[in-house]
Amino acid sequence: MAEQIQPVDDEVVAALEAQLEELTTDVQRTRADFENYRKRVDAEKAAMRQAGRADAIKKLLPIVDTIERGVGHLPETLVDDAWAQGVAKLPKTLAGALGTLGVERIDASDGTAFDPTLHEAIQFDEEAEGEHEVIAEELQAGYLLDGSPIRTAMVRVTRR
Repeated sequence: MAEQIQPVDDEVVAALEAQLEELTTDVQRTRADFENYRKRVDAEKAAMRQAGRADAIKKLLPIVDTIERGVGHLPETLVDDAWAQGVAKLPKTLAGALGTLGVERIDASDGTAFDPTLHEAIQFDEEAEGEHEVIAEELQAGYLLDGSPIRTAMVRVTRR
């Protein structure tokens, strides 16, 4: 016996189409919400990695400072010593290694314009006259990580 197809009520069709449209909208909204969530999580992960890099590098900077000070006070009697020459190369080697990590030293050389975002004035020459604040001496090196300061340079400032 052949089954006969019953005519479908227009109200039922309209209700099913409305339900389909609502479910489609819900799926699209859920996909968009998930995509936004994924982007936010990726951004948070990147920020955490960057913060971890910065923290690790900050912990290494005092070691770099100590080595540079030690090399700066190398006695004249050791200038020709092979071991001392090797130690004297450490600051350059460390700078190269830090450079591969995105670290660069802040320019705080004598005569450089003082920039409070990059330099911290530890001493200021009140007696000096001039219109421009410039660095007279670098007291401690400052560093940038991917272009952002992770440690400002400590400097003595004068006017010229």
